[in-house]
Order: sequence, then structure tokens, then C-alpha cells
Amino acid sequence: MFRLAAFDMDGTLLLPDHTLGEKTLATLRQLAEKPVKLTFATGRHYLEMKDILANIGLDGFLITGNGTRIHDLSGNRLHASDLSEDCAHELLHTVWDTPASLHVFRDDGWFTALDDPDLLIPHQFSGFRYQLQDLRLLPDSGNSKVCFCAPHETLLALVPQLEAHFGPRLDLCFSAADCLDVQPAGSNKGSALALLTAGLGIEMAECMAFGDAMNDKEMLEGVGMGLIMGNALPVLKSQSAHLQIIGHCRNQAVSHFLQHWLHTPHLTYSPE
Repeated sequence: MFRLAAFDMDGTLLLPDHTLGEKTLATLRQLAEKPVKLTFATGRHYLEMKDILANIGLDGFLITGNGTRIHDLSGNRLHASDLSEDCAHELLHTVWDTPASLHVFRDDGWFTALDDPDLLIPHQFSGFRYQLQDLRLLPDSGNSKVCFCAPHETLLALVPQLEAHFGPRLDLCFSAADCLDVQPAGSNKGSALALLTAGLGIEMAECMAFGDAMNDKEMLEGVGMGLIMGNALPVLKSQSAHLQIIGHCRNQAVSHFLQHWLHTPHLTYSPE
């Protein structure tokens, strides 16, 4: 019996237009009545996620900023992990050889120097917005993650620069094809879920998780049942080839799988 279910948001729980489907919402409510503890594990900001849950009327534990923050059902912060001050300073003050835009997460919001309305498209569901800021003026402390946004090939060219500069002092992961996240070393959704479950008295083997990108890898591989979306990044499917693949987020595949698990678990599952 699984006691906790952890869900990535974009590319997993949400439709391609970044909204939550009615079937998915209904299934989440059924799951909560099981009772299974709902946990939403995302690269999105805590401020955005708490408003999303309030608007859809669901309670859930929140793992945000790709594992840099954990909050309980009442909004109490259970864990925080920030970039070291020296890494944050170097990230924000170095002139990187890339056209990628730079973004910073802090507890008081999302900061960037680029005013690009297209960046807000994935956030229309919540209304969450960036705050325009000269990033060099931000404090070196209190920065939970930095992300670079650009086409995938541009970001792939940036990775060797960052790896050569920082070495093991921080971690890099693709939260989407066009988003490269830079985080404190060892901070990810999997390590955050392990901290959360330990505090709840739940074994990781008693958890299921759903995801589609490389920032989900540790979480998917660390639980009792990790499920990869059919629309997942090819590199995730390749590196976690032992995990089951379900359907596409456009078809609300998480709901489809959970309906099978809730009502016909004795039958072989097919994503079609």
C-alpha cells in the first residue's frame, strides 16, 4: 500500500497549456480520501504553489524550487537550502558566454533582469510574475536557486562552462528542455522527499512519484514506484529505463494511471 504520492507539475500533472485538467483534479481528491498524502514536487516557487493549491481547494505538502524548500500542510517551512554566498555571487556577477536569460529564486519571489512576457505563459494559471531587478544588486545570501532559460542547444553549450567553473560546489539539472537549474549541491526533489517522509514516518518504498524531466530523476528512482511520463525528456527515459512509462500529460495520464491503481490494480496497466 502506498501512503504518499508525489507529483511533478509541468509536463506531468498539468496539461500542455499549464492548467490542471478536471479529471486530474477529481482523481487527486479521490486519492486524498484513500487516504494517501499528496505531495507536489516542482521547480516552481513556493509562493506560486501555495496559491495554486488554495485556488483548487487541495491540501498537500509542497517541495518547491526543485527541493530547496519544503512546507507542510499549514504552510510551515520544514526545510530550506540555499546556494552558498560565494556560488551565488559568482553566478550573478560572472559574464557567462551565453545569450540565456538568468533568473533567481528567493523567498520573496522570482527575480530577473529580462522583461519578457513569454516567460509568464506557464504562469497564467496562477498569475505568478517575475520582479524586474538588476541581479547584481541582490544579496549573496538567501538565493535558493538560479536558472538559465534558452533553447536547449544553447543551454547544452553553457553546461561545460558552469561545470568547469564550479565543479562539485553546486548541481545542475534540466527542469525542462529550455530551463537549466543551478542549485545547492545535493539539493533535489529526491533528497527533499526523503527528508519529508522521514519526518512523517513513511518509508520511501511506500511512496509513488510521477515526473517528466531530469529534475525528477532522483525522486523517481528513490521511491517504491516511480512513473515516467510518455512526454518525458528522452534523456530521462534513457537514464531511468527500468522505470515504467505511462501516457502523455495532454491526456491526463497521471489521472488515467491512478484510476487504474485505485480501482483495477489486479489488471495489467496500459497507457492507452
